Amino acid sequence: MSVVNIHTRRLGGTEDEVGALIDGLGGDHDRLWPGDRWPSVRFDRPLGVGAIGGHGVMRYTVEQYEPGRWVRFRIIGPRGFDGFHEFTVRPDGADAVILCHLIVVRLRGSSRLTWPLALRWMHDACVEDLLDRAERAVTGSVRRPAGWSPAVRPLRALARLAIAIAAR
Repeated sequence: MSVVNIHTRRLGGTEDEVGALIDGLGGDHDRLWPGDRWPSVRFDRPLGVGAIGGHGVMRYTVEQYEPGRWVRFRIIGPRGFDGFHEFTVRPDGADAVILCHLIVVRLRGSSRLTWPLALRWMHDACVEDLLDRAERAVTGSVRRPAGWSPAVRPLRALARLAIAIAAR
């Protein structure tokens, strides 16, 4: 089973402003990742090709990186997720840019169930929260804040419980 999942946001700002947000991913002053609502992104070194990290159960390595414009992460965990996710910034007229998050994966084994039943909903909510943060960072406000689907809150509670049980 293959998944292609795309989230975009048109932002009033420059490529350099939005690109700087991507460049700060996982850093001490990360203004893009919604770490106040979701597990933080962490890397074993500054963002760059070869850096290894992830968030929550997801693990990945930086496969390609064009500072200020594009970063692609090769997914290395959990098992059953073969593919990548990436952020790109591209111009959209004279006074705006598009920030895009793309995930392309082939699902195997139990991931064929965990993605459509749980992970997809949490992924979508997390990325929309991230896009809200990007919009706030470059414009000072969010025109239409993203909301979570009715499934997200109970799924997050279930995930926290599973993590607590596994930590025992």
